[in-house]
Amino acid sequence: MKKNDFISLEITGMTNEGNGVGRAPDGQAVFVPFTATGDKISCKIVKTAKSYAYGIVDEIINPSEHRCDSDCEAFYKCGGCSFRHLSYEHELQIKQDFVRDSFERIGKLSPEFEDILGCCQTDGYRNKAQLPVASVDGKAVAGFFSKRSHRVMPLRDCSLQPKEFIGIINSVLCYQNENCLSCYDEQTGKGLLRHIYIRRAEHTKETMLCLVVTKRTSDYDKLAGMIAEKFPQIVSVVLNINPKNTNVVLGRECVTIFGKDTITDVMCNNKIEISPLSFYQVNTPQAERLYAIAQEYAQLTHNDTLLDLYCGAGTIGLSMADKVKKLIGVEIVPPAIENAKRNASLNGVENAEFICADAGKAASRLVEKGEKIDVIIADPARKGCDKLSLDSMIKLSPKRIVMVSCNHATAARDCAYLEQNGYKAVKCRAVDLFPRTTHVECVTLMVKR
Repeated sequence: MKKNDFISLEITGMTNEGNGVGRAPDGQAVFVPFTATGDKISCKIVKTAKSYAYGIVDEIINPSEHRCDSDCEAFYKCGGCSFRHLSYEHELQIKQDFVRDSFERIGKLSPEFEDILGCCQTDGYRNKAQLPVASVDGKAVAGFFSKRSHRVMPLRDCSLQPKEFIGIINSVLCYQNENCLSCYDEQTGKGLLRHIYIRRAEHTKETMLCLVVTKRTSDYDKLAGMIAEKFPQIVSVVLNINPKNTNVVLGRECVTIFGKDTITDVMCNNKIEISPLSFYQVNTPQAERLYAIAQEYAQLTHNDTLLDLYCGAGTIGLSMADKVKKLIGVEIVPPAIENAKRNASLNGVENAEFICADAGKAASRLVEKGEKIDVIIADPARKGCDKLSLDSMIKLSPKRIVMVSCNHATAARDCAYLEQNGYKAVKCRAVDLFPRTTHVECVTLMVKR
């Protein structure tokens, strides 16, 4: 095959990036975005490599039974969603296959795969938005990066976010333009406003507006009062200072310019304080169902000591604190640990201890102290656990390890390492927290042999 060739192709599977895949007449794999398993298409080749190629749809000759019309005009340009052209039932099957494939192919593991837990709400479920800001034709715009680029596509609306977010975003942009304030330019490293960041508490509806800027400034002091008056649910306006020329969204310094430093939500019947830097699941109702599965897998008793690694604001551990003798939470982000301690106090939890440290180093210190740990729940970032964390978990020798992960590939890798060192992958369940995207969580139970 050569670039610009046209071929007929049947889509037989989906990749983790959300592309359809089929086989060309010569056997080469061809990856095609915006296709569905079962589509028969005419495909234009746009890039070739030694053993595979990329194509785009020229014509859908025979559409798949799983295909549906997208309800978002920005879908084919925006990088936010990947599966809006598929039925939700088929999306769930694809995600179930993602998790199973990672565990069987990468981890060489064979736990019992329980049916994926789908989401009751596929639109408007996000409690957080982080939108890059750019200057287009001299005007500030905010939106999402187009696929495989850092070009900001202005946002008109987004089905994944609560409807009120768009009004807040437009008010900030209007203020930005009326006051001729500059937008950050990734190429030059100059400009003031980098991101508009909104967090909303699902159950209390308290909302935080956080503006990510390159320096401390009083330019938004007037905006803070105005926007809180216009949107009464906004109880906190914060500046996050990020002067570095980096793709990392948030800096370490936060300055509150209106209202409270945090917002308060309720999760698993616990009050939870959330700061701009706290990790908090973006889909609260579905996260509560995820935590229920983790608790079921943990099989806790009132004589157990539970170690909650990568605990964030403490949400998972605190949801189970009344089931155990002692809870130990570990998190490397200082504001998140302060939130976790505050959350324990807010809910009258007296059997919890929170440690601010790297997960591996903290677990290693617990080994040195001879702390008896009965159950570990680990909820690492997408990169998974490092070797020190895994080795320390093994040395702590808990009866059960429950791995909660937003990346099934690294989860399979980490669970395989645990299985090589005395544990058995017993069961695994995929949970869809992010409908219409390629992301899927999974919970895995590892039992000591």
